[in-house]
Amino acid sequence: MDTALKSSPVAPWLGGKRNLAKRICARIDETVCTTYAEPFVGMGGIFLRRKLRPRAEAINDKGRDIANLFRILQRHYPQFLDTLRFQLTTRTEFDRLVKTDPDTLTDLERAARFLYLQRTAFGGKVSGRNFGVARDRPGRFNLTTLEPMLEDLHARLSGVVIECLDWSEFLLRYDGTGTLFYLDPPYWGCEGDYGKSMFSRSDFQSMATQLARIEGRFIMSINDVPEIRGIFAEFTIEGVQTTYSIAKNKDASGARSELLISNY
Repeated sequence: MDTALKSSPVAPWLGGKRNLAKRICARIDETVCTTYAEPFVGMGGIFLRRKLRPRAEAINDKGRDIANLFRILQRHYPQFLDTLRFQLTTRTEFDRLVKTDPDTLTDLERAARFLYLQRTAFGGKVSGRNFGVARDRPGRFNLTTLEPMLEDLHARLSGVVIECLDWSEFLLRYDGTGTLFYLDPPYWGCEGDYGKSMFSRSDFQSMATQLARIEGRFIMSINDVPEIRGIFAEFTIEGVQTTYSIAKNKDASGARSELLISNY
């Protein structure tokens, strides 16, 4: 296990695990493995905050925009910066990009669109984005402050395999006795928050069945509801407290219970 280069997510992400990251990363870093793999990487809230890295790392997200952004940062970093150079934080530009079909863009343009929207949308939302407003903060898209973060991420992605697969196929491809998976699937009740046909409620049972058969080890974080406790009852389940900034049905303090589920 080597020391990982310091980096952090370059944009907000719904369910980014910021409040639980320290605890989850400590658990991951103390687990020796030869391959670390994430089927639901999102913007890398856990992946990038780990302090150690094994011989091999693979990250995955079924969302094409995420995989494309990481690949562009990994392989075409100077050209990507040129694409971002003259972007301003305006509601007009936000609305224009929301309406733009990403399939009509080049990979560079698509990555720039996605990064702009994630940095300027309220709460890091993916579906149903709204322009984020903060009266006491500078514009959310500022290349002066963003460029050092992109540089760090570009360096951190060196040697990382980037996939755009369904979670089940990713588990099959990267499973082995030396593999450690970290899974951060959509929460129960929020399966459609990341786009249509990305994840369904029936996937939870399929996931439990597949995880029971893997050769490697896994840690999963998920919201604490009776249905999840029942589906994953055969594994080790630990309840932890956290807060969700835009969650529904939280108590007055903002506290919510989450589960860490593992097979070791």
